[in-house]
Amino acid sequence: MQRVRRRLSAAGWRGVLGDFAHSGLSVEGYCEGEGLCRSSFYRWRRLLGGAQAPVSPLKERAANAGTDFIDLGPVAVSRPSTGLELRVELGGGVVLHLTRR
Repeated sequence: MQRVRRRLSAAGWRGVLGDFAHSGLSVEGYCEGEGLCRSSFYRWRRLLGGAQAPVSPLKERAANAGTDFIDLGPVAVSRPSTGLELRVELGGGVVLHLTRR
């Protein structure tokens, strides 16, 4: 699928940045939904003073952690003497590994 290029003025990008700020989405999710190029988003945010430096996707996920809650439900342990091991791949090469013995 070919991406349609949109040219926005500085005022247009201010509107985009304002909408993004209230969206509760990550930059990746917002840009995908709006059909925007992430590099353009970061560039205009930097030019218009929305951020001093680009934010890495991993730091951005951490900042939005409250909106990305995943309920795993109750965890049943069939043999409590064997312990419990939980591995969650968070993306970006980050893995959360919990072990209870």
